[in-house]
Amino acid sequence: MRKYKISPGEKVRLSEVATAPGKLHDEEELREKLAACVEEISALQYRLYAENRRSLLIILQGMDSSGKDGTIKHLMRGLNPQGTQVHSFKHPTDLELEHDFLWRHIQKIPQHGEIAIFNRSHYENVLICKVHPELVLAERRPGIDTVKKVDKKFWKERYEQINGFEKGLVRNGIEIVKFFLHLSFDEQRDRFFARLDNKEKHWKFSAADITERGFWPEYQKAYEQALEHTSTKKAPWYVIPADHKPFTHLQVARIVLEKLRKMDPQFPPEDKKETALLQKARKQLKQGM
Repeated sequence: MRKYKISPGEKVRLSEVATAPGKLHDEEELREKLAACVEEISALQYRLYAENRRSLLIILQGMDSSGKDGTIKHLMRGLNPQGTQVHSFKHPTDLELEHDFLWRHIQKIPQHGEIAIFNRSHYENVLICKVHPELVLAERRPGIDTVKKVDKKFWKERYEQINGFEKGLVRNGIEIVKFFLHLSFDEQRDRFFARLDNKEKHWKFSAADITERGFWPEYQKAYEQALEHTSTKKAPWYVIPADHKPFTHLQVARIVLEKLRKMDPQFPPEDKKETALLQKARKQLKQGM
């Protein structure tokens, strides 16, 4: 999995990074491997929930139609809903704009024992806001009253805020793994056509998608800068080829599985008093209680 990982400080040029696997893969074989990964993830999730001391935050970012929803669907299959949460962040509400940009994300961080997935995240504040800096003005930041003031210093400070936020989460037992689903310009076009050709998928398409597609180079640059400035040792970014969906799903699942294996959650230890109570309960059940 190291080939997908962005090292701290590494320069990123997305135009030089593959958006598809280097060779053809049998889709049925990929699905079988994915099922095996999800089965082990489910077992580790159960232990994480029982341990009730740490949690895992999975962040998914990508261009429109990069496959975030489908990745979540396949990753969550077989997991216990009681210990998982999925949060999708759209345009901030009036209430959310009354707080700093991290506030609404802080409300959704996973509880002890949970796995949470952010479908888009606090990174939108250095992505769409980087491409459309006028959106920053809605935050009413002190001293930021014109687009001209949303400058290099502003973005440097925002990257630092994000890194500090994530560092604090990790220190408090919330492990983080971040995925950028790297889609090609041509594949996005094909997926948009597929949505337009299928009435059941019209709801997933918006005229704004075409507008934002016109900013493709600007988004690629914004992603490159975000990846460079916020991939850290404790909260790394992984750039996953997204043109081939089954391949994408498997790579994400493998990395999540690797993370949970390293976390190695354990069932709570039983003390002598608890063991005695369990033995007493067993004895009572055998006696017909």
